Formats: sequence, C-alpha cells, structure tokens
Amino acid sequence: MPQDLIALEGLEFFAYHGFYPEENKIGNRYGVDVQVETDFTEAALHDKLRETVNYGNLYEIVNGEMAQPAKLLEHLAYKILLRIFARFPAVECAQVSVSKFNPPIGGVCRAAKVTIRRHRHQIPNPLP
Repeated sequence: MPQDLIALEGLEFFAYHGFYPEENKIGNRYGVDVQVETDFTEAALHDKLRETVNYGNLYEIVNGEMAQPAKLLEHLAYKILLRIFARFPAVECAQVSVSKFNPPIGGVCRAAKVTIRRHRHQIPNPLP
C-alpha cells in the first residue's frame, strides 16, 4: 500500500503551556509541524476532498489542542497525535513536533522541541 505524505509545517500559536506557573500566566509562542502518512491515490485520481486527509481539519485538531493548557510539550504532541488517529481512520502513521520559542532555561535558546511519531498499531484501541 502506498504511503503518501500530507504535512502542515510552521503552524504558530500563542498559548499558555508550561511546567512553571509563570508560563501559564504570561504565555509563549509555539510552533507545530504535523505529518501524516496515508494512501491518497483515490483523491489523486478523482480530485475529491473526501478521499484524502483534509488539512483544514488537521489544523482544527492542532488549534483545539493548543488552546488547552498543558505542562509538557510531550503531552501536547501526543494528544494531537491521538486526535489525528481518531479523526482519520485512513492515517497509518503520524508525526507531530511541538516547539516552544525562547524556553525558560536560563540561557539563549531559540526553541525547545519534541517530536513524536507513531504508527496506528502503536496507539491504544479504543483511543483514550
């Protein structure tokens, strides 16, 4: 089965995530990249949106999760990943990266970033 890629790159949000209380009060800028693997042969042949992964819906998933405060980037990335698998049964593999710009580490750092990649068979069934 072909594994074609659909990606959203460089999504940016202002949100209130972080382990430290001050991060939850003042907020920060975040970046998100999403990549999904699926077979979009039918969409390519028939030019039908319903036969592929709608990247507008991918954005809605990310936007919804970014609006919910979390302490860890790992938690954010995993929740986005779970929602992708729940919304798109044809997605076989997904990768989500979440970056926090200017993280509070006591030094100069453009961004802290986590990336999580899972295949559908690695996700609990039923999805939490």
